[in-house]
Amino acid sequence: MTTIAFLGTGLMGTGFIQRARTNGLTVRAWNRSAAKAQALAASDAAGGVTACATVAQAVQGAERIHLSLSDDASVDAVLEPLAGVLPSSAWVVDHTTTAVRPTAERVARWDARGVRFVHAPVFMAPANCAEGTGWMLISGDLARRERAGPLPSANSGVRSTEVVDPALQGALQAMTGKVIYLGPQPERAAAFKLFGNLTLLGLLGILGDVGRLAAAVGIDMKDAFSLFEHFNPGQTLPQRAKRISSGQYDPPSFEMSMARKDLRLMVEEAARGGQTLQLIPALAKLLDQGIARGEGHLDVAAGVRVPE
Repeated sequence: MTTIAFLGTGLMGTGFIQRARTNGLTVRAWNRSAAKAQALAASDAAGGVTACATVAQAVQGAERIHLSLSDDASVDAVLEPLAGVLPSSAWVVDHTTTAVRPTAERVARWDARGVRFVHAPVFMAPANCAEGTGWMLISGDLARRERAGPLPSANSGVRSTEVVDPALQGALQAMTGKVIYLGPQPERAAAFKLFGNLTLLGLLGILGDVGRLAAAVGIDMKDAFSLFEHFNPGQTLPQRAKRISSGQYDPPSFEMSMARKDLRLMVEEAARGGQTLQLIPALAKLLDQGIARGEGHLDVAAGVRVPE
């Protein structure tokens, strides 16, 4: 029976361990707060989860080592003491959301030590981790030791010319609904994870401003949010993204000057009701810059592009 180590038994780590047990794996778990790993081990009636007091104990004899921690500093704090200890036969799979450049440096450092390291962040809630549904992002040279078959790109739009260790491919596929390979640069998965989270968190900021505007005009927030039961602005995201990436701003579907007028109405109306919008003024500033460049007649997407 395959044994894996799992370092970090927070909400996501716990879900991943539950999935591993469903898939018939035994797990050696470690968490900085030992009580969490101990509780997880106690809840496994079959005794397939062992709570380990140290990271070194957890990784001993593991065929794969998974991490689900908080940030770059925590990953390095956990792994660096294992330099010279981790076996070259084991894959280290880091699911932590980390920064792009530190991720590239980390992969290079462990590669130089002869340890196979892959960054594999996910778009998965704890329930998805337990169910094996969602999306996992990976990138880098995934076959430093073995040359095998191609890794499916999972309709990512990026076709892989790389190859992957078949054991790793099967293991990751069993953890999630889709594994999306993003190319040979090891830091690309970290970048794409941040792209996704930026979008998700940005939408929350917009909802905050909708709530403030609703409060300003005397409409209950729950009532205001009922709009999204019928109107789904997320459906326009791919179209808007394509406009920006292609640079096609004419003919416009929403003129920048008219969009700026609407932003002015939002800010003014919120102020009348004693509220201050938070994200909208920043967007208005970008459109003001676009209009000053003489782009007011173009699609509003032109106002948010990265200037050359």
